[in-house]
Amino acid sequence: MWIDSHAHLDAAEFDADRAPDRALARAAGVGLCVIPAVERANWDAVRLLAHEQRDAYALGIHPLYVPQAQEADLNALDAELAARRSDPRLVAVGEIGLDFFVPALCTPEMCAKQEFFYQAQLRLARQHDLPVLLHVRRSADRLLKYLRAEQGGQPWLGIAHAFNGSAAQAQAFAALGLKLGFGGALSFPQALQLRRLASGLPLEALVLETDAPDIPPQWLYVTAQVRGQGQHQGRNSPTQLPRIGQVLAQLRGLALAELQAALQSNTAQALPKLAALL
Repeated sequence: MWIDSHAHLDAAEFDADRAPDRALARAAGVGLCVIPAVERANWDAVRLLAHEQRDAYALGIHPLYVPQAQEADLNALDAELAARRSDPRLVAVGEIGLDFFVPALCTPEMCAKQEFFYQAQLRLARQHDLPVLLHVRRSADRLLKYLRAEQGGQPWLGIAHAFNGSAAQAQAFAALGLKLGFGGALSFPQALQLRRLASGLPLEALVLETDAPDIPPQWLYVTAQVRGQGQHQGRNSPTQLPRIGQVLAQLRGLALAELQAALQSNTAQALPKLAALL
């Protein structure tokens, strides 16, 4: 089966057709989706949705939601992870990380707050023996710094989601035990560096994702000029994962079935509790 290792299926963009869209993806072979949380307010939503759709979920505080987060939310996350310890569908702490792309998050105050929440959630992942789903946007080196600081002599498990860094950074994440998430962005012919990484990194380092409803593949993308004329951006969803997989298979010169089997194994290595759900 295909596994979408990162899909925000609780997002409002799916309110009109969430269940039918998920059914279409399942019919296309997407047997599992991992639904990451972004803030305390949606922890219940992702958990209930994962159970309803027979998928998996992660709990955490996304860096884009750090500005409104409180330290009490970290205590609540600790309690929630403890309460859901026996839930087979809770597979990671996430989505967590650092974002140094959004200008409002790049002030000294917000950088410090992001790093505080990121490090605290890494520690919770270690405490609760869970992998991590990492948000990496212009922040790879700083993410690596804290991963090393909290490593404690044990490899990390999890995924550097929507990876778009350098080859050296990719190797550094892989050396710590993490997989690298690739999705619709590699479908753009002009994404030369990303395509080089997707085709040249060891196959065992890769997992596939959509980041639905975001990061639409090339065939759904609408330019800003066309959007300005009234045409909406195509919504990404897990239904696109098999076609993204075809692009990756072509880039690597692999048979689709061979790639599919390797990615399923890789994702289960990154998120070991998925094995019981396969």
